[in-house]
Formats: sequence, C-alpha cells, structure tokens
Amino acid sequence: MPTVLVASDASWVRDEVRAALVGPGFRVEGVARGQDVRGAVGELDPDLVVVDMQIANMGGVAVTMDLHLEESGGRLPHVPVLVLLDREADRFVATRAGAEAMLLKPVDPGTLRRAVKRVLADAAVAAREEHVV
Repeated sequence: MPTVLVASDASWVRDEVRAALVGPGFRVEGVARGQDVRGAVGELDPDLVVVDMQIANMGGVAVTMDLHLEESGGRLPHVPVLVLLDREADRFVATRAGAEAMLLKPVDPGTLRRAVKRVLADAAVAAREEHVV
C-alpha cells in the first residue's frame, strides 16, 4: 500500500488530499510545516510527497529542493513530489525545483487521484529501469 505524505499549513488542504485518496490502496500521513517534511520522509519512507505551494516559511518549491538535495547527498531516498499550485505562473518554479507533477488548486478529487496514481506508476517504472541499467 503506497504511503502519501501531504504537507500544508492549511488543514483543509490536508483534509482534501486525504479525502481524495481515502479507501483501499493508500495510506495518507500529514504534516503542517514544510520544515517537517524531511524528517517525516526519513521516518515514514513515503512513496509520494504532496506539498502545498504556499506554506508559512517553507513552501512547495523549498521542500522540493530540500528533498532533492538530501537525495543527492545520499541522506534520503528519491521521493517524487507533487506540488499543489496556487496559480499557473507557479508551474515554472515548481518545474525548475524538480517537482515530478503539479496541479492547480482547487483540485478535483478525481484529478488528484489520477495524478497520484500516474506519479507512482512513473516512479515504479523509473525504479525498475534503474535496476536494469
């Protein structure tokens, strides 16, 4: 069962992601601060991080960059990141930060579920290809 870590200081965002993924097949954990994502990734070993673009002092771009830096230093495994954008213009910086996926808020639950499944499937393919090479 894949674990999804959702990071947002807005409880309604965490609740919406949890509600969209509720049911068999997903375990959803949440943190309210961007700076807690790194520790939660180390502790929970999630398959995906869903992060809100705007979190008080460490939002989606900073979290994405932090996770990639920790990965490049060998301190954390690779974890795909899906950023919940506040506006379309944020797509550029989220892409530059290395986010694997982005959705513009408000997000329809079905769209979120499909995006999560796609990112997890892409990550599984990439992991298999890594073992083949």
